[in-house]
Amino acid sequence: MTHAVLALHRVTVQFGVHVALRDVHLSVLPGERVALVGANGSGKSTLLRVAHGLLPTSIGQVHALAAVRQAMVFQRPHMLRTSVLRFVVWGLWLQGIRWSAAHTLAAQALQRVGLQDVAHRSARALSGGQQQRLALARAWALQPDLLLLDEPTSSLDPHAKRDVERLIAQWVSNSATTLLFSSHNLGQVKRLATRVIYLEAGRVLADLPVDHFFNQPLAHSHPEAHLFLKGELV
Repeated sequence: MTHAVLALHRVTVQFGVHVALRDVHLSVLPGERVALVGANGSGKSTLLRVAHGLLPTSIGQVHALAAVRQAMVFQRPHMLRTSVLRFVVWGLWLQGIRWSAAHTLAAQALQRVGLQDVAHRSARALSGGQQQRLALARAWALQPDLLLLDEPTSSLDPHAKRDVERLIAQWVSNSATTLLFSSHNLGQVKRLATRVIYLEAGRVLADLPVDHFFNQPLAHSHPEAHLFLKGELV
């Protein structure tokens, strides 16, 4: 029996009178690439933050295998006042890796994302695309079993989008890393995901293999997802 890397059981998250997630059941198996789709405010970012332990649940439980290492990359990563190299080194050092070893791993991570030539520049001086690649480098250096991405390319120009998506695709195709990500880019979802979860008003209304989600009639089985794909849901 394959155990889930991550499981949410009857998870509800409420902020005052606003319910951000409502009775969510979700299991992610090792090696899956799961995309979260839905309109703004549907609960995608909240679900990712709950999965990563950054938000508490109001009701329900989140379970992760004890040995699973997680890393999360945000839509707009926060850059520390430090160099590109040390931005990665600090993340490794805080995980208990010796400083010298952290430098070696950080340099390898920067090489992987093509930032080795700007290793000693200020992280805050990088372009948006470079900052996203830097955040991916730090996540990669941690060697996570589960990678969480919140709209990883939405704020980037087309060229930077392609670069970042290519890095993500190479990462998940060449490793056993499990991927859980949110995206408004349905083409990106088709290219990266094996499974699609559609959220609306904090509820999971569809959970389907990617081919089924995009290529099978959903009007009767999942009418809300059908309208979303037609661009008729606000």
